[in-house]
Amino acid sequence: MKVNYQNKLDSILLENSKACIKPSLLLHACCGPCSSYVLEYLCNHFDITVFYYNPNIHPSEEYERRLKELKDLYLKFPPAVENQIKVIECNYDPQEFYSAINIQKESELAKEKEKGERCRRCYKFRLEKAFEYAAANKFDYFCTTLSISPFKDAEKINIEGQLISEKGINGPKWLPSDFKKKGGFKRSLEISTEYNLYRQQYCGCVYSMHNDFML
Repeated sequence: MKVNYQNKLDSILLENSKACIKPSLLLHACCGPCSSYVLEYLCNHFDITVFYYNPNIHPSEEYERRLKELKDLYLKFPPAVENQIKVIECNYDPQEFYSAINIQKESELAKEKEKGERCRRCYKFRLEKAFEYAAANKFDYFCTTLSISPFKDAEKINIEGQLISEKGINGPKWLPSDFKKKGGFKRSLEISTEYNLYRQQYCGCVYSMHNDFML
């Protein structure tokens, strides 16, 4: 039976609301447009810090453009401004991505379409990095904006996130999500239009650039 991750998230939000608590959340984000609706949706429920770790993005100019767009949006987007959203930027080393997906030994992954094994490995290694930072800095939860995209596999994202969280002792909990639900993806498009945001035409890596024109 397929898990409804949106319902799981709503249950957590309701529980925290009843308990009158606002836990800390480390939110991995891939770009401004994808994080816009997620911040709007979650800011009233969590004390959020955005974690920008995306060495999969190719080329470096694209990486910098997405990061700049994200930072510029947070200077004027009310949920980000009112909640004083901080951005943690990690080092940009594409070799970390290539090593994580093992492309040197499994070259066939380069031709995979979106949502395949290459993508699962990409989700996993970025979530592991987010978990490590969240654990070291005592966050209550960690999550990612990736599930907002209809081109991402929300089930694989949530399975990897949950498995990673279970490895840690007294570490941050995984926050389940399927942010595309409840009109989330549509809302991100509306915010992008309202703020004239740059929306990339491919997921990020060099393989998606050639194989998966998305938007």
